[in-house]
Amino acid sequence: MRPLAVALTGGIAAGKSEALQAFARHGAAVRSSDEIVHELYREDDGLQAALRDRWGERVFRAGDVDRAEIGHIVFADRDELAWLEGELHPRVRAALSDWLARQTADVAVAEIPLLYETGGEARFDKVVVVTAPAELRAERRGDLVAREGRLVPEEEKVRRADYAYVNDGSLEDLDAFVAGVLEELRNS
Repeated sequence: MRPLAVALTGGIAAGKSEALQAFARHGAAVRSSDEIVHELYREDDGLQAALRDRWGERVFRAGDVDRAEIGHIVFADRDELAWLEGELHPRVRAALSDWLARQTADVAVAEIPLLYETGGEARFDKVVVVTAPAELRAERRGDLVAREGRLVPEEEKVRRADYAYVNDGSLEDLDAFVAGVLEELRNS
């Protein structure tokens, strides 16, 4: 029997990674799409070849993909970002599907920052959104405005989610929210 598939999303620097760790502490299987991207950059020869063909050696440092350089390229040019997303998103979807198929836990939570932007919510049973006030997120991540302009607004994410949490308190508060969500999911 496959686990209940839950997507975890939210704004930049809202606390998604902390929430994912809380889901793991409470017994859910967890996977981060950002971790998958890191693995793809390290291990996917086809992706590395595509990056070299597109941008040359400037996106490699000591043989490894230079994510910072790629960030400079794609956040300055929407066409380059669209190209990169066209390379990454299908690979990430395939990796998440494979991961979900192997899970034995009752609940599997995948952290996907661009869930709504990619139409990925349809592949999950439930969606949890973690958000935080803009000023708090800006303190946590200085380039918030530059990166957030192309994203689905926070209010829209909250409206579309099954569960939403405003992460402006303590880690204990976030942990309690996650524990409550898991209890409800397991008892439904």
